[in-house]
Amino acid sequence: MKLTPELYYTALTALFTGLIWMPIIVNRLVEMGPWKALKNPEPDVRPHADWAYRMANAHRNAIENLVVFAPLAIGVHVLGLGTGMTATAAGVFFAMRVAHAVVYTFGIPLLRTIAFFVGFLCQMLLAARLLGWM
Repeated sequence: MKLTPELYYTALTALFTGLIWMPIIVNRLVEMGPWKALKNPEPDVRPHADWAYRMANAHRNAIENLVVFAPLAIGVHVLGLGTGMTATAAGVFFAMRVAHAVVYTFGIPLLRTIAFFVGFLCQMLLAARLLGWM
């Protein structure tokens, strides 16, 4: 089976989503010390660093969006519905997920919303193709 652009960008999005927790954990290790940071999680403990708090929110948002994007992109692939438009939508979605995480972490509100919305539009394009609307 060929790795289509839709699958490629799904894999990249999943990989990115799986890696963006790392700076958050490093921050916890620095702020709390290794013993406290590595024992049972304390979800109510807010990081002192605002960037780490925002990045944790970006990570949750990335997970929520991966749950929508992946089935759509995989469905397009499995059914052989891939086109230049779906390939572009998958690539732009991945780029917007990276942009969203970066601008969210740095606290840039307007760009965060734009990145989120463009990613949402990419999901809707994949859904429209999958459902035969285009």
